[in-house]
Amino acid sequence: MLRLATASLAGTAIEFYDFFVYGTAAALVLGPLFFPTFSPSAGTLAAFATFGVGFVARPLGAVLFGHVGDRHGRRPVLVVSLLLTGASTVAVGCVPTYDAIGVAAPLLLLVLRFLQGLGLGGEWGGAVLLTAEHAPAGRRALWSSFPQVGPAVGFLLANGAVLALSAALTDAQFARWGWRVPFWAAGALALLGLWLRSSLPESPRFLEIDDHARVPLAELLRDHWRLVLLTGGALAVGYAVFYAVTTWSLAYATERLGVSRTVMLTCVMAAVVVKGALTPVMALLGDRHGRRPLCLAGCAAAALWMFPMVALLSTGEPLPMFLGSLGALIAFVTMFAVVAAYLPELYAPRVRCTGASVGYNLGGVLGGALTPVAATALAEHSGRVPWGVGGYLAGVALLSLGCFALLPETRPAPAVRPVTDGAARGSR
Repeated sequence: MLRLATASLAGTAIEFYDFFVYGTAAALVLGPLFFPTFSPSAGTLAAFATFGVGFVARPLGAVLFGHVGDRHGRRPVLVVSLLLTGASTVAVGCVPTYDAIGVAAPLLLLVLRFLQGLGLGGEWGGAVLLTAEHAPAGRRALWSSFPQVGPAVGFLLANGAVLALSAALTDAQFARWGWRVPFWAAGALALLGLWLRSSLPESPRFLEIDDHARVPLAELLRDHWRLVLLTGGALAVGYAVFYAVTTWSLAYATERLGVSRTVMLTCVMAAVVVKGALTPVMALLGDRHGRRPLCLAGCAAAALWMFPMVALLSTGEPLPMFLGSLGALIAFVTMFAVVAAYLPELYAPRVRCTGASVGYNLGGVLGGALTPVAATALAEHSGRVPWGVGGYLAGVALLSLGCFALLPETRPAPAVRPVTDGAARGSR
């Protein structure tokens, strides 16, 4: 289990590195380089719009790779999705700017971002199911939390690379070629991920299925459409909170508050380190107390924390900005530490890969694709403290709270130990 979970974590970290490095670049440099005819705020909005395309593509990737996972196994999904995401990310680093090729530059960004999202849409379901379906029932949330640590590791790798380059290069050098280096590094990381995943065994639950769904999506929409909508709505808050902290706040702090890029990246990265460390702790609580209670608690905490978060962010001071980000990510990890066990348990094995992947990535469209754009637009028309952003995020949290309330608990019942004659005599 340790070897399997570690390989899943590493692969997920690499794919999320690819996805996050684009978000960081969109917040910091893509606007002026690919949309120079726009105002600074409009250029950032346009760059975030290309960022959102990746989320729109993710459910399509979930359908495509979910079909492969339900028909042919979880393991092939991990290899093909990693190749697609890695190649697309390297290609983003090679796209000429608007000054070189005009409108073709942002169009190429859109296409490559779509392919990135397509690959990542299949990655999560394959990695999580391969781990969850191998794990013992009583520790399923713990082992399944390993791939959930991957996004934190990927974020730290992506932003650590940007932070190091920002510190080493001038602003002109970073804008001219420095921002491309983290994208090129994705190629080496993808090869590492392929090597780690080459020897993983197929899921035992998949091998036990005698009658595979012929068209998993059709069966899912016919028999489980309500469950798909509820899981998508339930997970929306996690995406909204995470990308508000890790993507929108970077643009807001550097453009509106004048905070240096290095300071803001450091604040967010420190909060993500704590979030990653807490993931297995929250997963253990999920194994002990159930998946649904933690999800409800995380949603409630997110709804209550969004207004303090934007108030702390608007100070422009490192410690309050760190605390605001940390509180939001603790609420996030309370939910998302257990969803890797929760979603597979909600769906029948024959449509599990498609169902869990589509539900998870539908939440990404509802929460992740819209949040940087909506938050940037709301902050543009706010005063010093962007209360509108806090209200938007709190509203998403309440929507997700309602969806989680309608979902059942799935934690397996603890095994009952048989009473032996000796134990019975002792109890008497």
